[in-house]
Parts: sequence; structure tokens; C-alpha cells
Amino acid sequence: MTSADPKPDQRQDGPPGLSLSRLTGWFDATLPGLRTGELTAEVIAGGRSNLTYRLTDGTSTWALRRPPMGHVLPTAHDMAREFTVISALHGSAVPVPEPIALCADREVLGEPFYLMSFVDGVVLDDPAKVSDPLVARRSTEALVDTLVALHQIDPAAVGLTGFGRPEGFLERQVARWHKQFQASAPEGSDVEAEVVRRLAARLPESSRAGIVHGDYRLTNVLFDRDFTDGRAVLQAVVDWEMATLGDPLTDVGLLYVYHQQSRVAAGVMPDFPVSQGFLSPEEMVRRYARATYLDAGALDWHIAFGYFKLGVISAGIHARFLQGKTVGDGFEVFGALRDSTLAAAHSQLGEL
Repeated sequence: MTSADPKPDQRQDGPPGLSLSRLTGWFDATLPGLRTGELTAEVIAGGRSNLTYRLTDGTSTWALRRPPMGHVLPTAHDMAREFTVISALHGSAVPVPEPIALCADREVLGEPFYLMSFVDGVVLDDPAKVSDPLVARRSTEALVDTLVALHQIDPAAVGLTGFGRPEGFLERQVARWHKQFQASAPEGSDVEAEVVRRLAARLPESSRAGIVHGDYRLTNVLFDRDFTDGRAVLQAVVDWEMATLGDPLTDVGLLYVYHQQSRVAAGVMPDFPVSQGFLSPEEMVRRYARATYLDAGALDWHIAFGYFKLGVISAGIHARFLQGKTVGDGFEVFGALRDSTLAAAHSQLGEL
């Protein structure tokens, strides 16, 4: 690339963050013969962090993932990490898209990215998509059962032995997310500082080491579009950007938080009401606990950490929103969500 060339992320021949001309060149050089027509792309709505695109040549369709534009937290949005974990899990008891190729060359799109199969499923981001209470119940049961399956996979058996450091995981997580908050909100927060102090002072013993998704919730899985006769088939788990090896209970605590709408500001997760058949957060925790022989009371700290983590994630998204670097609608709620989830973490820790 010469000095006269525009930077990759400044080219405007595709949707935000995507240069179709450069991507076409990468396709032909890296995956010769895969593309049979002109590439077109669109942003897949719903993601609040990494950007996901539906990419097609008119015959085949793929999904492409790249980091967000603008404010990017240190160590976050690691494309190689996502590609590694879906490569390891493909063909396992946990359904994931088929990995195709990883590109670490920033000259192509300005950031690393990866290509995977496009799973033509449905995201249950609106309870109105489910009119049958049996489907609602089975969808949340499948969500929990797939998480159990993930946590039962031996990392060594799928080649993920060195994917993370389980020893001292919880202590490092508290420190890491505190650092991420400081990067997004340099003005600081007295509530956040006190939450960090209490989390660090009350660290539980880790239950065991396992594969942690890091952002597991109903809107990060895809279901088969056929819901007839009460079917609710989970087709793929997506958005693995925070995956690592560590304490699996952090996934369960965050899942509870995402679905506890009475204590989380609206706008991030839809409300999936029990009255429509969906499992309540408490029922999901009990289902997980029964399958893993876990004392559900052991999750109190992990729920507090889940509120804290969601607060930090919201702080990062809010910072990008203020920079004008978000793509799509609905980002204006994240400042309030940051504050409400940190307050919920503080309250949860006060009850321990």
C-alpha cells in the first residue's frame, strides 16, 4: 500500500468497516475459487461489540467478523481467539459455525477478521418471535443444556489446553475488568471502585476449570427457523470474543444477569417473560445446577461479578457511542446501563 492509498478503514465501497474491493482481493489470493461472483455485504443487526456481516457472492453466503470501530479496549475483540475456539469446537456437542479462514493482515480491512459459514437461523431477540409457550420453554432449556455441554468438554480433548490460565482466573478477571473500566471511563466511579474492592475481598474458590464462553445469553445463539410441534433446535452458539479457560460459573452468573430484567436497564436484552413460557433466571440456574450437581447458592458471587462485567462492557460501548463509532441503533441506553449494573453489583455484594 503506497502513501497515496487511503487507509483500509477509510474506503467507502462497502458497509461501515468493510472494504469490498480489498476483501475481494483477499478472497482471490487466500481462498481461490471460493468466490464465484461479485461480493456484497450487509451488517447483521443486533451485535453491540464486534461487527458481523452477511457476505455473499450471489451463490454462497458467509459470515465475517471484525472488531468494532473506534474505542477498543485492550486485549478485547481478539479475532484469533474467536477463530481458535470455534475451530476447536466445530463438530463437538456444542454447535458452532464452520470456521473458514482467519486474516491477521490489517492492510485488508484495517483490523484482523475471520470468515465462517453463515448459519441461517433465528435469534430470539424479541419474545414476539415465539408464540408457542412450549417453544419458549424449550428454547431456554436448550440454552442451559448447551451451556452444560460446553462446560463438560475437556479442553485438552479439543486442543485448547493452552487457551487460558485457569489458575488465579477469578482474581485476574476482577483486575482485568477494572482496568477495562478505567480505559473506558477515565473519570472513574466511586461505586465501581467499591465493587472491585468487595469482589477482590470475597473471591470464592473456583469450581473447576473449563471452557468459558464469556458472554453467554439467548441472543448469542441461533435457532432453527422451524418451530412447528414445539421444536426449539439450537443451531449455533456465536460471539466467542471473550472465550477462555477458567471458572465456568462466570458464564452462569452472567446468564442470570442478562435475563434478570427487573434489575437490568431495558434496551440490551429483551424481556423474556415467564408468562409466555420462558424459564426465569432462577429456573435456568436450577436447571444448570441439577445437571452439574452444583449448589445453586455458590453462584451469588458470580452473579455480582456478572453485573460488574456487564457494567464494564456497557462502559466500553457507551464510550464508542460518544465517539460516534457505533453502527446501528439502540446504543444510547448504555450509559444508563453502565450505572444501573454497577449499582446492582454493589447491592448484590452487600447481601453476601
